[in-house]
Amino acid sequence: MSSVTDARFDKPAHGWRRTLFTVIFEADTRAGLMFDLALIAVIVTSVLVVILDSVQSIREHWRPLFSALEWVFTILFTLEYIARLSCVNKPLRYALSFYGVIDLLALLPTFLVAFAPELAYLIDVRILRLLRVFRIFKLSRYSVEYRALVSAVAASRRKITVFVGFVMLVVLVMGTLMYVVEGPVHGFTSIPVAIYWAISTMATVGFGDLVPKTDLGRAIASVMMLLGWGVLAVPTGIVTAEMARRGPDDEVMPLAGRGILAMTPPAAPPRRLTPAARRRALAQHRRGGR
Repeated sequence: MSSVTDARFDKPAHGWRRTLFTVIFEADTRAGLMFDLALIAVIVTSVLVVILDSVQSIREHWRPLFSALEWVFTILFTLEYIARLSCVNKPLRYALSFYGVIDLLALLPTFLVAFAPELAYLIDVRILRLLRVFRIFKLSRYSVEYRALVSAVAASRRKITVFVGFVMLVVLVMGTLMYVVEGPVHGFTSIPVAIYWAISTMATVGFGDLVPKTDLGRAIASVMMLLGWGVLAVPTGIVTAEMARRGPDDEVMPLAGRGILAMTPPAAPPRRLTPAARRRALAQHRRGGR
């Protein structure tokens, strides 16, 4: 991970920027480890403050403290963002990367509300403040397991895409069929509404706002519910198999197995030599020894 970061953002060759890069982007030193642990603590605390601030009874008693803590967190994240941009040779590449965007979202809402209060007339201020929950995504850069899961999902994207396409096809067909069977009389006023019902039924959610009334419609709903179990199981199996194939160090590992289910063909059994072939081989060995 460190070598990939060095190549992508261009680690400085020497000076204070190289030292700062080592502390911020690498955790194999004591200073880097302490920086990561401190940043994780700040992230978790800031998200906890956002959660507590959403409770009205708590907010009424602790509003001044929450406001002060919010500015403290915003200043800390701003300094961290500036430090990350200043210690790389390609700051624009980092700013446009996934983690760079997350870092910007972590500090942007507070400044928007503070320096542009007229935005309150365009969008509720609390919506901007709740965007601070994006800070929790900053934790993903410190988790090896998270990176392994993302790699497995990325490697399985073609299979998952094919599966999602099949699900959408089933939802479209079954929703249209339900629209024809039930009709507007029973609440299925259009094909999009019927497709919404098919999605909620296949996802085993079933809000109950749309319910088939006819026997044929109930039979279709039963099929959709049974298909829902497979819809939940298939992508899980795809990602799990990919994670098992990659191994604990995110390296592709050959899967053991025999027969038709094996990922690699079974090894051919050793050939048995006939007596004549054995004598010829022995004669050739003796002639080579001479």
